[in-house]
Amino acid sequence: MRDFHLPGRSPVLATNGMCATSHPLGAKAAIDILERGGNAMDAAIAGALVLGICEPQMTGIGGDCFVLWHTGDDDIQALNGSGRAPAALDASDLRDAGETTVPIQSAHSVTIPGAIDAFCHLSETVGKLGLDAILSPAIKAAKTGVPVAPRVAFDWIRDECVLQGKAREYYLVNGQVPKTGQIFHAPGQASVLQRIADKGRDGFYAGEIAEDMVQTLNALGGRHTLDDFAQVSCTPTTPISGSYKDIEIVEHPPNGHGATALLMMNILSQFDVASMGPLGSQRTHLEAEAAKLAYDARNRFLADADYVTRLDHMLSMDTAKALAGLIDPKKAMANATSISENIHKDTIYITTVDRDGMSVSLIYSIFNGFGSGIASDKFGILFQNRGSGFCLEESHPNELKGGKRPMHTIIPGMVRKNGKVIMPFGVMGGAYQPAGHARFASNIADFGMDPQTAIDLPRAFSDNGDMKVERGFSDQVRQDLSDMGHNVSIPDTPIGGAQAILIRDDGVLEGASDPRKDGCALGY
Repeated sequence: MRDFHLPGRSPVLATNGMCATSHPLGAKAAIDILERGGNAMDAAIAGALVLGICEPQMTGIGGDCFVLWHTGDDDIQALNGSGRAPAALDASDLRDAGETTVPIQSAHSVTIPGAIDAFCHLSETVGKLGLDAILSPAIKAAKTGVPVAPRVAFDWIRDECVLQGKAREYYLVNGQVPKTGQIFHAPGQASVLQRIADKGRDGFYAGEIAEDMVQTLNALGGRHTLDDFAQVSCTPTTPISGSYKDIEIVEHPPNGHGATALLMMNILSQFDVASMGPLGSQRTHLEAEAAKLAYDARNRFLADADYVTRLDHMLSMDTAKALAGLIDPKKAMANATSISENIHKDTIYITTVDRDGMSVSLIYSIFNGFGSGIASDKFGILFQNRGSGFCLEESHPNELKGGKRPMHTIIPGMVRKNGKVIMPFGVMGGAYQPAGHARFASNIADFGMDPQTAIDLPRAFSDNGDMKVERGFSDQVRQDLSDMGHNVSIPDTPIGGAQAILIRDDGVLEGASDPRKDGCALGY
C-alpha cells in the first residue's frame, strides 16, 4: 500500500470492465463501448483510435499495431498489424545514393500503414459491435476537437520541428504549437474514419484516400503504389513466452522485439536481483548491462519473421547464461550496440478487460514523434516512419527489401501464472520497451509490487552510451553508477510509460496507469 502522505496513485478497482491507457478520453471511450455491450476488443480499438486524435504525435491511422488477446480457456492469440516496405524499394537504391541508414523523415522511411487493416479484421472476427460503433468516438473527437493535455503539449513542442509541408497545416493551430487546453481538430481524419466505418478497410486502402496517400508520397520520391496499399493484410501469429521466477511473460513474436525482453529476463534470472533492492545501484547497473547484451542480440537477429533464423538461439537459456557471464558486477562494459540512434520514439498502449474475462493488450504507433513528419495532402493522414527500423547492411536479416516488414520496437505483453492469464500490460518508450518489460516483471516477481507501484518505480536506461537515470533515484545511486563507468545523465523527459490490468482471483480488476503520461485507468 502506498504512503498516503505522499503524491501518488491508487490502483483503480472495478468488477465489470476496465481500461488503462495514456489519455483519459481514450480510456473513457473504451469504457463507454464496454457499457454499451461491446467486448474488450471493441473497447481497445475504439480507445486506440481516439488516442490518435488526443496524442497525434504518438500514434494515428498512418501507423501500425500489434495485438495480444485472450478469451476464456483459449490460448493467447496474436495479430501482426505492421506494414511493409513498398514493393519497388530496395536497400541497394539507398546505398547507391550514399545513404548508410534510412533517412527518418523521408518518404523512404514510410512503410504502408497496417493498423487500419488489423482493426477492421479484429472488429469483424473478434469484436461484437461493428466498425460504425467503434469508430464513432474517434470520428466525434476529430470533428469537435479535443483539448490538448499537458504531456501531449510538452511532447508537441519537442517534436514540432519534424513536421513538413502540409503536415504543418494539419498539426499546428494557426501556425503555432497548441498550448495545454487549446482545442485540436482533425476534420480530415474524421472524414477518413467515416469512410472506413461505411466501407470497411477498402475505404482506406483503395479509392480517393489511398490515392491521396500515394500521390503525396510519390511527390516526395516515394516508390509507393496503389497496389502496395491494396495488398495490405494483417497476419495472425503465435506468441512467444518465457518464465521469470514464478510468472510467465508472453510476447508478440518478430518482427516485434519481444524476444529481446525475454532474453533480458533470462539474463537477469542468473542473478539474485531480489537481494539488490528495488532502487539499488547494483540492480540498476545489472539491468543496464543485461540490456546492452540483449539489444546487441536483437540487432543481430531480429527482423521480419520470414527472415529470422536464430530466434531459438536468442531465447535459449544457454545463450542467456553465456551472456550473463560477460557482466562485471562492478564495471560497465562498453556499449554493445546503438539502441536508439539518439532519436525520440514513443507510442501509445491500451489494455482492456471485459465482464466476460476477455483481455486485450494493444500497442499502436507511428514510431518517432510525429512519425515521418509527412501528412497526406488532402486528408492530413500522418505517416509513420517505421521504415527507418530497417538496416541497409547487405544480407542482414533486417535489410530493407520491397514487401518486407522492418524490425519493430513496439511490443504488447501479457502475464500468466500457473497457466492462467492474470495481467495484460505494456510499456511505452521506443527502444526502452524490452528493458521496461523486464523491469516490470522483476518489480512484480522479485519485489512483490502491485502493478501501480511497479509502474511508478523510477527507471534507468543505458541508451547508446548515455546512462539515463530518472530523478527518482538518489544522488548516491548516480554516483555509484558513475564510479562503475557509466556516463550518467538525468533525462529531459521521463522514460516511457506503462499500463496494466491485474485480473485478481476474486474477480476484481485492478487497473494501473503511468503518471509519466496524462492517462489513467477507468473501470465500471
